[in-house]
Amino acid sequence: MSKQKYIFDPVRLEYVPVKRNRLKEIIVFTLAAILFMILGFIIFPQYFDTPDEKALKREKEELLMHINYLDSKYNQIEEVLANIRQRDKNLYRLLFEAEPIPDEVRQAGFGGGDFYEDVKNLNESEIVEKLYRKSDIISKQLVVQSKSFDELIALAKEKEKFLAHVPAIQPIKNKDLKRLASGFGQRFHPILKIWRPHNGIDFTAKVGTPVYATGDGKVVFAGRGSGFGIHIKIDHGFGYKTVYAHLSKLAVKQGDKIKRGQIIGYTGNTGLSAGPHLHYEVHYKGKPVNPIYYFYRDLNADDYVKLMEIAEQAKQSLD
Repeated sequence: MSKQKYIFDPVRLEYVPVKRNRLKEIIVFTLAAILFMILGFIIFPQYFDTPDEKALKREKEELLMHINYLDSKYNQIEEVLANIRQRDKNLYRLLFEAEPIPDEVRQAGFGGGDFYEDVKNLNESEIVEKLYRKSDIISKQLVVQSKSFDELIALAKEKEKFLAHVPAIQPIKNKDLKRLASGFGQRFHPILKIWRPHNGIDFTAKVGTPVYATGDGKVVFAGRGSGFGIHIKIDHGFGYKTVYAHLSKLAVKQGDKIKRGQIIGYTGNTGLSAGPHLHYEVHYKGKPVNPIYYFYRDLNADDYVKLMEIAEQAKQSLD
């Protein structure tokens, strides 16, 4: 029950009851309530978050944290890719004698028109667009690098094939070798009694000593011919051919495919020969070259120097 209110009447010099205007009170109360509600809606959100707003802020902070983490990961991936790119350019392609991929090819398709309009209206559009661009750049660079590695794998296989085919060992094992009788260059022929080019080297060994193919290839001749007697010619591909002359016996026939280290014949004294030995030649692109340069699988540096000295001292060939 509401209390009665009084007011002092100066005329009557006494307190008299106040007549209440219920309608006015209701209107004033209602207006005050509305005013407080409006002020609450305007001021309260500026200083206090609702539970939903707090949850959204937490989600936004977490998303920004993940975005920044992804950005740092992209930076790491870019560094690794740049390192691979440098090795591809300055090591792998140099090793396989391949042309480096031009930088403009590696960067092809980057830039140009704006493909990121859809993200520009997002709240964090700048960092999201940055991640999209990094992702696209890395993807394109990976495609270029993948194609480069495919090419390098093909080159490696070809290089492996090349290394297997190039003449790289002595045709007679050191344990079976008596001595190197004559080297490459002008030599005095013991039978013709003239100075003439000696296009190979002569290994002295007893008759029947095994002769080995110095590289993978195909036998293009196996038989008897003037001067060389019984001899073998092998085409190794890549511009290389080898000749094995003055044999006593053949172990292969024309058309055979052979492997490095395979026995192809046996030393002898056939043809224009002054004693049992093997005359061995290496030809590159149709021209005879010094076979000693191709014994890198059998000789260390000291052995190579000694062999060169012996070859130079012998001025007379055996054929």
